[in-house]
Amino acid sequence: MPGLTAPSDYSKEPPRHPCLKINSKEPFNAEPPRSALTCSYVTPSDFFYKRNHGPIPIVEDIERYSVMISGLVEKPKQLFMKDIRMLPKYNVTATLQCAGNRRTAMSKTRTVKGVGWDVSAIGNAVWGGAKLSDVLELVGIPKLTSNTQFGGKHVEFVSVDKCKEEKGGPYKASIPLSQATNPEADVLLAYEMNGETLNRDHGYPLRVVVPGVIGARSVKWLEDINIIEEECQGFFMQKDYKMFPPSVDWDNINWSTRRPQMDFPVQCAICSLEDVSTIKPGKVKISGYAASGGGRGIERVDVSVDGGKTWIEASRCQKSGVQYIADGFNSDKWAWVLFEVTADIRQSTEIVAKAIDSAANIQPEKVEDIWNLRGILNTSWHRVKVQAGHSNL
Repeated sequence: MPGLTAPSDYSKEPPRHPCLKINSKEPFNAEPPRSALTCSYVTPSDFFYKRNHGPIPIVEDIERYSVMISGLVEKPKQLFMKDIRMLPKYNVTATLQCAGNRRTAMSKTRTVKGVGWDVSAIGNAVWGGAKLSDVLELVGIPKLTSNTQFGGKHVEFVSVDKCKEEKGGPYKASIPLSQATNPEADVLLAYEMNGETLNRDHGYPLRVVVPGVIGARSVKWLEDINIIEEECQGFFMQKDYKMFPPSVDWDNINWSTRRPQMDFPVQCAICSLEDVSTIKPGKVKISGYAASGGGRGIERVDVSVDGGKTWIEASRCQKSGVQYIADGFNSDKWAWVLFEVTADIRQSTEIVAKAIDSAANIQPEKVEDIWNLRGILNTSWHRVKVQAGHSNL
């Protein structure tokens, strides 16, 4: 594409923060320490997880960069950045989470295939850009449309990013047209993150942000938008990111029997303690994040300091000084909540956290019950072990 290119190697990667835990160097996949996540409601871009499938694209001429909208539409259109910036700008606070978040813990039950992640393949940012519903009006698709007059029912996003899974072709994904044209769904073509221009790792100059949905559908380095009749047939829609039962293995898998995963389920993790921590007996602060997909709020976070026998309810917050109410008018419906509780712990024990969303969905107790061969959507109760003793830290 004029203005934006995908390099053939990893020699021109952007600088990254030294504290990131690198899970894969080429392509670069990394997450921050879990303790960094609860330092702020909005995750700084340096500490936002990096998830890539190939070398980071390079903008060579921003003036020539454009996105082509075509397919089953009356009037295909080429949009330059100046065209997108002329549309009303919206800021949407939304949590993105990789479907593989907490995969490493799932792999301890049985081996899974995929990049290992601790609990930090998640982050919360303020994304700035144009609503996709406004963009699609430029090609004659009205808001709240389920199918176009030419039979278009899905919106496919194609990246400049090239990846081996697509046999050297571009990364791509799609969402239903009904979601794309719904202003309340807040799907963005974003050019800002936390009030600053997107950086290269996060999709500069333009990316899609699909709130409430697994991160794989929020395509970075956007090149084309296609209005299509069927779902995107790309690898990551059809041969990956689908939820299979524990009985399915690589010998009997049939990808066509499952729909592509979209909304992420209710999730929480403790960030103030590592998987095994030494604590001084007495008051211990337990804090972390909780999030659910589809715009559902977090109704409750329960914490146990005796391995799940008894529970205490944690406090929940989003913005400082604003009371958090699940699905409340002043709450960010696409964003995580941070939880905190202080407990008196006198002996070695297991601390457990589980979240309940506003639809009363609750995290499954055991990882074994949701084990799947790709290790996605590990939303089992989060457990950490603490050893009471005198720490030398």
